[in-house]
Amino acid sequence: MQRAFSQIEGARAAHHTPTVRAFFDEPTNTVSYVVSDPGTGRAAIIDSVLDFDPASGRTATASADAIIAHVEDENLTVDWLLETHAHADHLSAAPYLQQRVGGKLGIGRAIIQVQHVFGKLFNAGTEFARDGSEFDRLFDDGDTFEIGGLHAIALHVPGHTPADMAFVIGDAAFVGDTLFMPDFGTARADFPGGDARQLHRSIRRLLDLPPQTRMFLCHDYKAPGREDYVWETTVAAQRADNVHARDGISEDSFVTMRQARDATLAMPRLILPSIQVNMHGGRLPTAEDNGTRYLRIPLDAL
Repeated sequence: MQRAFSQIEGARAAHHTPTVRAFFDEPTNTVSYVVSDPGTGRAAIIDSVLDFDPASGRTATASADAIIAHVEDENLTVDWLLETHAHADHLSAAPYLQQRVGGKLGIGRAIIQVQHVFGKLFNAGTEFARDGSEFDRLFDDGDTFEIGGLHAIALHVPGHTPADMAFVIGDAAFVGDTLFMPDFGTARADFPGGDARQLHRSIRRLLDLPPQTRMFLCHDYKAPGREDYVWETTVAAQRADNVHARDGISEDSFVTMRQARDATLAMPRLILPSIQVNMHGGRLPTAEDNGTRYLRIPLDAL
């Protein structure tokens, strides 16, 4: 963690900060990012979205195509396709993007734990290796990598799921589903392998980053009384104002609140198709002998 702190301070001192372009998908309330080094044009794409209509079963690539257009317009070279975790609210477009613009697909090593749990739920069979091999890079806590001249570090921040990672790139932290905007709070912790106490500790770890750190979130749901979607804040703002996790809220108080709140939440609308696809690195099922691909819906299992 000290390395991440030093990296951010060094990036600020050198004025070497990434350019961040956000792409908001309102149907899933998801924010994807293109993070680029202005000096070299090297880039990473974080938490991409494949459009999916559950009523018809149709997929589309409008969201991903907007990212591709930006990459091409800015003449960027994509080095990384990063997933902060195996999302339960949208399908990843990483394989489609990889085919179009390249880049290595990376996620936290604990995706293997998620694959074991959900491989059983979906009866994936022995052909599903459950070893993370669908991804090009499995990040461990503290792993470092480069995006052009930008230094990046992966931080394991479990609690929402076992596999959540935050990526600190230059002076910016991409924190996935750990935190929302200060007026909305924090992510749920009741998925398989989730843990509210672990989530609190992960959040406090992120809030130990320098106060000026730019923090980019994976979702926004517009808190009551707020008219606009917002997805960028700072560590200082989260420490001062986060309604669930600001300074002074104890771990026990957070756990009590989080568990009570989670008990009132419905399952995400797209959890079954999303996890089923995302545990395979965003790859859709292979077509069956009639040429059609199928998703499985386990009944009375969740």
